[in-house]
Amino acid sequence: MAGPLSGTASGPAGGPTILRPARPALSAALRAGGLLVVPARRLLLLTVLLAAVFAAVELLPGDAATATAERGESAADLAQRRHLLGLDRPLAARFADWMTGLPTGDLGTSAHGETVADLLARPFPNTLLLGGLALLVTLAVSLGLGCLASLKPGGTADRAVSATATGILALPEFVVAVALVLVFALTAGWLPAVTLTGADGAPASWRMLVLPVLALSIPQIGWNTRIVRAALADEAKAPHMETAVLDGLPRHRIFIHHLLPGALPTIAAGIATSTGMLLGGAVVVETIFNYPGIGGVLAGAVTDRDSPVVAGVVAVTGAVITGVLLLADLVRAWASGGRV
Repeated sequence: MAGPLSGTASGPAGGPTILRPARPALSAALRAGGLLVVPARRLLLLTVLLAAVFAAVELLPGDAATATAERGESAADLAQRRHLLGLDRPLAARFADWMTGLPTGDLGTSAHGETVADLLARPFPNTLLLGGLALLVTLAVSLGLGCLASLKPGGTADRAVSATATGILALPEFVVAVALVLVFALTAGWLPAVTLTGADGAPASWRMLVLPVLALSIPQIGWNTRIVRAALADEAKAPHMETAVLDGLPRHRIFIHHLLPGALPTIAAGIATSTGMLLGGAVVVETIFNYPGIGGVLAGAVTDRDSPVVAGVVAVTGAVITGVLLLADLVRAWASGGRV
């Protein structure tokens, strides 16, 4: 008796008929497996990164007990503090204990006795707001400039956009931030140079977000504009684009329904990569503009040699970046017809 996947059966003329495997089911299983492998790989990478963070803080001169000690404490007091902080235990054991609590949201306790989750509860949403706005600005402007440049390859707009994008791509965030402060705050007086906070710990006015968002997004606009332009140029060479032109479809229909969807996987990958750069650059930008984000918390934790706080900042930012990368993978899979 033939099985469900293979075997023989009588055909219309009495001859054997080969039963083919259920290819759709097999393809769906392979796609699901691919979607699971990518997040698992990224979680493993995040774990290795957290271990490296613990080791890097351990290699810094001094320790959390010494950095947070009050003046006049004796050697016995320091030894007692090290014991309370667990610094007398091996690094691997401390990291294993910290990782055990991570799935439940327990990020450990800081050297000052405050839970890391509570320490990050107020500033981290401010950093997410800053990074999210910068990401939206980057996406909108880079898409607009990249599409404008691709309308007439080699034209005046294409050359101007490409040259400008290459120029601002090389600028680090702190240089852009200083230039924005000089022009728009100190010279023109249009926008505030520092951020004041309200009673809830958030920026007191939306005007205080403008310069930090621009300082973060301008370098990434240069990077992503080049990606959008290159992705559209590659997609324009595809055979189906020539077919669409020969069919006499309107130019705007070709661009919206054929060219842009084909370039979407590459564009999504570029925007997802910028997420990590934006959150990393936010530490510098927050310091320059006195922005109430995790930049100040991270700087203080490094000064105090506070491994749980540094690792907690890396964990929450890494989780956000991993989520954005997973979303980009889903967009790429959808745009490419389910292939990861």
